[in-house]
Amino acid sequence: MEKGNHSVVTEFILSGLTDRLELQVPLFVLFLVIYVITLVGNGGMIILITINPRLHTPMYFFLCILSFCDLCCSSTIVPKMLLDFLGERNSISYISCAVQMYCFISCADIECLLLAAMAYDRYVAICNPLLYTVTMSRQRCTQLVAGVYAVGLVDAMIHTCLTFRLSFCSSNVINYFFCDIPPLLVLACFETHLNEMVMFTFIGFIIVSSVTIVLLSYICIIYTILQIHSTEGRHKAFFTCTFHLTAAVIFFGTQLFVCLHPTLTYIDTDKIASVFYTVVIPMLNPLIYSLRNTEVKDVLRNVKNNLLTDS
Repeated sequence: MEKGNHSVVTEFILSGLTDRLELQVPLFVLFLVIYVITLVGNGGMIILITINPRLHTPMYFFLCILSFCDLCCSSTIVPKMLLDFLGERNSISYISCAVQMYCFISCADIECLLLAAMAYDRYVAICNPLLYTVTMSRQRCTQLVAGVYAVGLVDAMIHTCLTFRLSFCSSNVINYFFCDIPPLLVLACFETHLNEMVMFTFIGFIIVSSVTIVLLSYICIIYTILQIHSTEGRHKAFFTCTFHLTAAVIFFGTQLFVCLHPTLTYIDTDKIASVFYTVVIPMLNPLIYSLRNTEVKDVLRNVKNNLLTDS
């Protein structure tokens, strides 16, 4: 049913995180620092894994893809957000809004499924170590990543096409800091039941299936670890999983918090949660995987020593 008179929308206005002028500059500085750390951390992780043969294993192959995904996700959201903090009219063109939505949904889907693939990798490494090399061959890892990307890109295309086939009413103000599905559906001139059904079904399936794979993998991992008689062996086995488990809990916990809200009208808590998984988590992932990871620290130390020796 039509909501009222409407006109053709050629651009949208992003309301952002806050309308308080005194917070614009401090928020700009904060998110700029976060973005720089994200670029350095994820970019450094990709370079480190690529150039060092010691890290050419399935776990670090997936981590390299995760870092690339985090870079793309952060770069889709943060640069525009930084411009909006300093701008007077936070507009985004119709096409740019569609591209931003497509890139964001793709990255979110890919990260969900990639965390599930990484959980499966840890399951095979601990529960079936003798078959690990065969099961997680380079070809198998490549196939998993290709499948993850295919699902993410196709799912994002479906949601973007369904959203932008709608007509939007005269109000073009998006109550959010980037182009996402729920805030845009609020502006639609017609019923959006189909969009909502597809959104909750597809995105829900990806999140639930990913969480299920992670949970089942770690149930098997914990059971296997408890069977190890050596305390040192148990500690070593569980230590290899703590980085991935920490990243998965943070990511899925935030995603589920946002998805379980029944309303399409975003409130401040939703925006904060969304900032966390679109901006903060891409910064945290390389820190989680590197700060206490002995292999990564050893490689970094060797690179540092080589650079000092050459100089």
